[in-house]
Amino acid sequence: MRNKRKVRGTFRLYLQWPLFLSGLLIVLTAIVGAVSLKAGIIVSVFTLVYIGIALWLYFSRKRGMLEGLISFASAYGKNSQVLMDEMLIPYGITDKSGHFLWVNREFQAILDEDKSGLKNITALFPEVTKEMLATGGQMVSIHSAFGERRFRVDLKEVDLELFAGSGEEEQIKSGLAAESSSVTAVYLIDETQTIKYKQQINDQKMVAGLIYLDNYDEALESVEEVRRSLLTALIDRKITKYIGSLEGIVKKLEKDKYFFAIKQQYMTKMQEEHFSILEDVKTVNIGNDMAVTLSIGIGMNGETYGQNYDYARASIDMALGRGGDQAVVKDADKILYYGGKAQQMEKTTRVKARVKAHALRELMENKDRLLIMGHRLADIDSFGAAVGIYRIAVSMNKRAHIVLNEVTSSVRPMMDRFVESGEYPEDMFLKGPEAAGLVDAGTMLVVVDVNRPSITDEPSLLRLVKTIVVLDHHRTSSEIIDNAVLSYVEPYASSACEMVAEVVQYIADGIKVRPPEADAMYAGIVIDTQNFTNQTGVRTFEAAAFLRRSGADITRVRKLFREDMKDYQAKAEAVRAAEVYMDAFAISTCPAEGIESPTIVGAQAANELLEIRGIKASIVLTDYNGTVYFSARSIDEVNVQVMMEKLGGGGHRTIAGAQMKDVTVEEAKTRLKEVIQEMMSEGQVS
Repeated sequence: MRNKRKVRGTFRLYLQWPLFLSGLLIVLTAIVGAVSLKAGIIVSVFTLVYIGIALWLYFSRKRGMLEGLISFASAYGKNSQVLMDEMLIPYGITDKSGHFLWVNREFQAILDEDKSGLKNITALFPEVTKEMLATGGQMVSIHSAFGERRFRVDLKEVDLELFAGSGEEEQIKSGLAAESSSVTAVYLIDETQTIKYKQQINDQKMVAGLIYLDNYDEALESVEEVRRSLLTALIDRKITKYIGSLEGIVKKLEKDKYFFAIKQQYMTKMQEEHFSILEDVKTVNIGNDMAVTLSIGIGMNGETYGQNYDYARASIDMALGRGGDQAVVKDADKILYYGGKAQQMEKTTRVKARVKAHALRELMENKDRLLIMGHRLADIDSFGAAVGIYRIAVSMNKRAHIVLNEVTSSVRPMMDRFVESGEYPEDMFLKGPEAAGLVDAGTMLVVVDVNRPSITDEPSLLRLVKTIVVLDHHRTSSEIIDNAVLSYVEPYASSACEMVAEVVQYIADGIKVRPPEADAMYAGIVIDTQNFTNQTGVRTFEAAAFLRRSGADITRVRKLFREDMKDYQAKAEAVRAAEVYMDAFAISTCPAEGIESPTIVGAQAANELLEIRGIKASIVLTDYNGTVYFSARSIDEVNVQVMMEKLGGGGHRTIAGAQMKDVTVEEAKTRLKEVIQEMMSEGQVS
């Protein structure tokens, strides 16, 4: 109505302008008459004629002009209604509840397809809610489906006055409540063909992949020499047949490495089957004692073919870093994991350890100071590995410091031996901020027993130090320290202390490990292997033997690990209160009140629960400082690393953990059970 009054006022003013000009002519006549009487009389005659014509036009032709304008507006409104009604784009008007007040023919045709006869947009398109109808004048777009067609639903709230004078005004008003002053305009854009074409284009994209045989040499050695070529041929045939069934191409790069390319449309099939080639290749048996396993790395949705190949390279490195026997798919910024059921096989050769040790020595020779850091709430494996790197640095006449922000109850007895002995400098152990103040161009950072930046003891050091080395035995995840100049991640190793013990032997001649240092590293191996019963290989015992020769004392280590009475009672309570879920999973909560390091006690309780017959995996939750900590353990039937990754954590196949902030224990336990159900339904539990 406000717009109507504005238009009428403008039109009236336009008709009155001749009368306003008449006043100017009268003034002009008076001035001319004052100059010349004769001229004034002549001008006054013309002025009177002008005023008479202006009055005649205003009073006699005003009605005719208004009628002409109204006729034009009416015809324009009717034409607009016809155009809107016959517009090829479905268009309609709804009230605030979503009920249709008016629709054009195209929209009516869509409504007629709905056999239920519903006339509400929220019923036709469930993605549209009543709150979305009040857009405040802004355009809101929703993608939805109706029948077999896909639509983009554009919504815009408009003032009812905009429909004034149109043919559908009365129809709209009749359907509105008296107090309603706005409606919502609805446009439907059919995207069915567009989405179809986009999908076709997406399906034709090239996916690059790499296949590596994890244990090629070991498998060949386990079979007679005359049959080795047959084993290789059978593996080649399995891989070629699998990729061929996907209409792809495969090329053998080396004796144990393959490159393949397929169309992206076949990725869904591979993922739904969880990459069946992973299990199929294990069936190849011609007398070999060891089943062949392989790793797959796939890159897709890169901007170029080259980028897809780079994604595949990164994926295969991650698959190998996680222990092999699995597929890793890097879909642009998203990473997906499949497989990883088989128990990883230990690499008996130390070639990689020797190469990494030499590379570490070259980096250390060019630096003046070493900072050594483990993970937050360091355990004895992290501490022992840090001590081993400290010994290497000191032997090479480098200044070294171990970054340790919070000392747990399990580490404190071992740390006190160094602090109280008087044989080590006072700055051997530093807090994170103190270490950050020492960083300069000649500083090198060695990260041990962790490869995820978010859970390191002092994440800020990763940004301050340019030269970073990572030594870890945990499987890698999508979150890694990506600016490391040297990364030695060996998931086959039992512990970080085992890896460091090997590096000590190869990095330089004449390094003498002192008894307290040997005790710390030996203790790390004992704890992570649960007294040499979990993930223990030949190299584990060789590392332990080296440390024993260096002065590690088993009795002394055992005394250091004796538990506090409160810790023992908390562990016993966690075992007593355990719940057996789905007849295979032991789930419990560890008390944290009055316990110095409840997360350590929770991990010990998880180890104890695993000793119960019929338990495939044990998970203990600990609520500590506003965070719920998960400690997960298994023997060989459940990949707890995959389980914990679904909760934002990670670790080993048989030892893993996770953390959840701002949740209660019950909420965390509910989420854990959902993950277990998901893994069971996907067949990820043996």
